[in-house]
Amino acid sequence: MYKKFGVEVLPIIKDVCRKQGKSLGLKVKKKLPNNNLTSVAKAFSKSFDQNLVKIISISDEKFQIHGTKCPFGLENTSRELCEAVMAIDHEYFREAVSDKIELKIFKTVAAGDPYCDTIYEIKR
Repeated sequence: MYKKFGVEVLPIIKDVCRKQGKSLGLKVKKKLPNNNLTSVAKAFSKSFDQNLVKIISISDEKFQIHGTKCPFGLENTSRELCEAVMAIDHEYFREAVSDKIELKIFKTVAAGDPYCDTIYEIKR
């Protein structure tokens, strides 16, 4: 879709991903006895291929990961596409933990970086 229509389609991609993330976040919120960032991040990480994604830190304030392969196949596309698609994970954490969760994407393989550096953090 992005290849065909370009940046004009990014808001639609972001909206669809956000809705999916909200749905997934609601599901995990109901399953976990504790909905702090640590618990939700640990549940989220169970789906990772440990060879491709490394957990840098997990706490009740911050969850940081590095990944060498994009689970969405966005390598060498664009940072803007990455940010739109990552709305799925951002909304997942906002729904499961707190609407105060911020997503920071410092590096992304979508923009040609050697790895992704992503932080989910509760803003104060």
